[in-house]
This record gives sequence, structure tokens and C-alpha cells, in this order.
Amino acid sequence: MSEDLTPETPTEQPLADRGSNRSQRPSSPEFVRFITSGWGERASSTLERSPAADHTSARRSALSAQFPGERLVVPAGTFKQRSNDTDYRFRPHSAFAHLTGLGSEQEPDAVLVLHPVEDGSGDDGSGHHAVLYIRPLAGRDTEEFFSDARYGEFWVGARPTLEDLETLTGVSTAHLDDLRDALAKDVGVDGVQVRVVPEADAAIEELVEEIRATEAAGERDERLAEALSELRLVKDAHEIEQMRLAVDTTIDGFEKIVRALPQAVAHRRGERVIEGTFIGHARVEGNAVGYETIAASGEHATTLHWTDNDGQVRAGELVLVDAGVEVDSLYTADITRTLPVDGRFTEVQRRIYQAVLDAADAAFVAAVPGARFRDVHAAAMKVIAERLAEWGLLPVTAEEALLPENQHHRRWMVHGTSHHLGLDVHDCAQARAELYLDGILEPGMVFTIEPGLYFKSDDLLVPEEFRGIGVRIEDDVLVTSDGNENLSAALPREPDAVEAWMAGLLGR
Repeated sequence: MSEDLTPETPTEQPLADRGSNRSQRPSSPEFVRFITSGWGERASSTLERSPAADHTSARRSALSAQFPGERLVVPAGTFKQRSNDTDYRFRPHSAFAHLTGLGSEQEPDAVLVLHPVEDGSGDDGSGHHAVLYIRPLAGRDTEEFFSDARYGEFWVGARPTLEDLETLTGVSTAHLDDLRDALAKDVGVDGVQVRVVPEADAAIEELVEEIRATEAAGERDERLAEALSELRLVKDAHEIEQMRLAVDTTIDGFEKIVRALPQAVAHRRGERVIEGTFIGHARVEGNAVGYETIAASGEHATTLHWTDNDGQVRAGELVLVDAGVEVDSLYTADITRTLPVDGRFTEVQRRIYQAVLDAADAAFVAAVPGARFRDVHAAAMKVIAERLAEWGLLPVTAEEALLPENQHHRRWMVHGTSHHLGLDVHDCAQARAELYLDGILEPGMVFTIEPGLYFKSDDLLVPEEFRGIGVRIEDDVLVTSDGNENLSAALPREPDAVEAWMAGLLGR
């Protein structure tokens, strides 16, 4: 990897300034003259209006209606340091992506601002005019062009121009240098109030705090974050299309995982073989993984978020794989399958697997318009409690275990059955409880159904044959006008179908 290098200096430097002193970068006037000259004209832009643009306009209008007369600040965020002078790959804040349609690695440091205008005179008849403030492409006669390792064209490629992004998003654009004055306009005790998405960009939050001085500012920002989450509870047509793409691409990744199982078994860190197979697929076919892949074999499957993935994969055991591809628009799938490593379930594995599958099927029955979100979890828990009682594992009846003051069955499934899914793997997380847990299911909602059973190897309350077995089955569900659709149904989930599918992929 190339380094951002500055020349050594003979004077003592502060420690913070020494990280890039490993060799020299030319800076003589003659070099600057030479590197900034002799370039041909740039090729004309080929960017077109994004398919998301019409939908993002409607989303902004819906947000505008909730905050009349207020200035709304939605940062994309900036780079995050990985180590020394290297950054993590940039991903914009989900609220920014939702309102602009910009995904992938677009657009570091950008800030979307919804400026209040007279009601009805704003974008699409709303009460706000949206402006996207960005750091545009620098000229080749600037120092940024050749010397800036984060933004310079020589280092990271050409950035879009203001005109490019306006064409792509359908949003008015302005230079990032104009942001401070734009935010400060008409702000005061009796003037415009400003809200900023909290924890999206510390520098922008600090700037907003300098501009405003009201005791309720923090509460106002939390309300904006809440509204942005709730805006995503029901997906529009473009979002559903992207969710289908993410799910389909993830299913392809699971097929590659099965084909890689012999290699995983042969390697001392077979879980990493599984993880690496999926990550490679996600980067080639999408933007990245939507979250850290869980590849948990044997006992590791009883740890809910096992992401070390440094264990062996052994024949005769189960491997739990929880993975999702994030496509370029940043929408992600979230699917789990628990697979017999050698392609066939043992009798005990199948018994536990079937119990989890029955719980998932009961949750699907409950996931219909008009039901409450928490009803989906309750339906799955009823089956889990009944099955555990049948196996003699509960100290009380299933009915007693299900009482809020008891919950004995949750020893073996401590997580929830469902969470909303979209731009974030745990989407809409800042939504109010009355709209999330107690919310009424509506067509267009997308969430997971993912019951499980986890029997740790040192659990003395379960039969020895159960110990060290963890099973989770997770699918992505779309609520429709007359029920629901399992978006990930193409990935086998019935035990016989799983075995047949694996045999076909492994050529057995």
C-alpha cells in the first residue's frame, strides 16, 4: 500500500506529526509546476439520474412534514481511522444514504441539509429545500490533486463535481466550504432551530453546537434520529427491490460456502475458510458484508455472535453460518443456515433443527398485516417452550414458562426472534417502542425471523447428546397485503431439502 509521505525536517516535531515521516515527497516549486501542467481535458461525465432519486425525494418530503420551519442536518460522516495513517473503507451514515440514494463509498464528509422555506414552496411542494454540501473534485492546479492521500485525485481517483452529484441525486449541491454560513443563517432564540443527526459526524455536531445555544438541543437531535429510523419502518418499491437483490446475492454466497466445506474441513481454521469465501463473494458481487460474518462450528455455534471464526470445522458437527451481502446501495440481507458439515444430520441434530424450524414456521404464520411485531416473537417462543417441555428440560409446564415472570425456556434462546432489516442489519433501531416492538405490521415492512436453540457443552440441565449443539434458522420476510413473503425461501430450510441441496453442490 502506498504511503502519504512528507519530507523530513531538521527541527523537532510534535509526536502527532511524525507518523508520515518515513520518506520524502517532492515539494519543490519546479515539481509543483511540472505535476500541475500538461494534462488533457477530463472526459465528459456519464452519470445519469439514479433510479433511487424519485424515491428519495418522497422520503425527504415525508421527513419535512414532521419538522416544519426547522433546519435538518444529516451528515454522511467521515473516514474512521483503522491504524496509524490508514482508514477503514468509508460507508455513509444510513440516514444520509436513505435520503440521498448515495451508497457504496459515497460521499465522505458530505452533509445533506433540509433548509426550511415557506410551506408548499419547497422541493416537491414540501416545506424544505434540500442542499447537498460536498467536497467537490479539485482542479489539477491544486495541491490537493497530488498530495492529499484522503481526497487527492492522484491517490483515490477523481471525485464527482457539484454538477455530477446534482445529476445523480436530483438534489441541489453546494461546496462544503459554504456549510457553516448556510447552517448559521437566521439561527437565534426566535429564529430557525437546527437539528443534527447525533453520532454521525463529530465535527458537524460540534459546528452545529457552536451555531446554536439552546438547552433542548440534544433532545431535538434525538427526535430527528428517531424520525429518520421510523421513516424506514415501511420500505418503498425501490428499497424492496434492493432487499431482493441483497437476499439473492447472499443466497449465491451460501452456495459457495457449501462448495468450500471440504476445504474448510481440511484447514486448521476452517471457520475462516467459510468466512473468507463469503467475504470474497460479497466484495465481488456487492459492496461488502452487511455485518461481521458468523461461521460457528460445533460448540462455537452456542455463542450467539461468534465472529472470531478461528476454529476447526469437523465432519459430524453442525456449522452455523449467519451472513449477509450489503449491495452497492447499502441494503443488506441477514440469513442464517445451520448445516451438517458432512451433508447429513444425525438423529439428535435433526430433532433440534426441526424444533427450531417449527418455531420459525409459527412465526411466519403470525407475521401478517394487523398483527403486532411482538406477536411474531411470541409465536416462536410458544413452540420453543412446548418442545423443551416435551424433552423434559423445563422445571415447569410450557404454559408456566411462557409467563412474563418465569421465562425458563429463554435459557436456551436468549435473543429475540425478529428485527427490522434494511440499510442497517438492525434497521430502524432508534424508532419508538410503540412503533417497533408494539408496532402494527404493515405491507412493506421487512424483518428477520430467526429462532434458535443453543445447548452449551457444559450445560448440565440438558442431555449429554444435546451439549455443544447450536441451531439457528434465519430468513428475511416481507409483509404483503395478504400475508408475507419469505424473501430467502430459495435457500433450503427443511432438513431433507438441506441435505439434498448440499449433496447436489458437493457432487454426492
